[in-house]
Amino acid sequence: MPPLVPCGANKGFGLETVLFGFAGGMVAAIATTAGAIPALIGRSMSQRTGDTMLGFAAGVMLSASYFSLILPGIAAAELLHGSLVLAALIAAAGICLGAAFVAWLNASLPHEHFATGREGADPKALARIWLFVLAITIHNFPEGLSIGVAFGAGEMANGLSVMTGISLQDIPEGLAVAVALIGQGYSRMRAFLVTMATGLVEPIGALIGAAAVSVSSTLLPWGLTFAAGAMLYIISHEILPETHRNGHQNRSTAGLIFGLVLMMVLDVTLA
Repeated sequence: MPPLVPCGANKGFGLETVLFGFAGGMVAAIATTAGAIPALIGRSMSQRTGDTMLGFAAGVMLSASYFSLILPGIAAAELLHGSLVLAALIAAAGICLGAAFVAWLNASLPHEHFATGREGADPKALARIWLFVLAITIHNFPEGLSIGVAFGAGEMANGLSVMTGISLQDIPEGLAVAVALIGQGYSRMRAFLVTMATGLVEPIGALIGAAAVSVSSTLLPWGLTFAAGAMLYIISHEILPETHRNGHQNRSTAGLIFGLVLMMVLDVTLA
């Protein structure tokens, strides 16, 4: 991981990095859409394969959280404040705030999980398909945020690493979402369109993340660790319980390790 410099110190910093962040989010959204194509043309996916892919997604997100967000966040905070202890405390606070934000979204927005049913506020007359959309949106937003923050930090290699890793795991994730929607009785075309729509939250999150850390160097370590905390909450609260629900723990664990190692290699080689 190359050492970070304060925001504004990089030659390419500014509107260009924000646009790169948005473009990175669009790549992830396209990957989500591409993943849904097999479901559109009639290909199905076994539960065992789905759990393995979800484990892979968890591994990618876990590795990205640590190597591409938390460690650079600590480095940026130490560079700004001259204290490793203060940097660690800022990182801890940022992680907690990110996790708390997604927990608040999870408790406040009505949504429905494929296995555990409805959660959050009273959905009242909200159409059931939008409950699924909101659940997936809560999951995808931190991913886009992470991409945007990584690019907004001004380190192109780090942004490319996060974008690549998340986009890779978005492909099987898009297929899993489309197949699950079809399993709930939705037509193939509607499932494909809903999956595509859920991916569009990623460029929005990326734009917000890139713009936020581009405003001030002080926000950079907070933005990086906030995004990490948001993804860690999703891993623990959403992905891992799903992968262990159907008795495929060994395969999902193997997928997690492979995803973590792949993302680590990408982070090191692209740096």
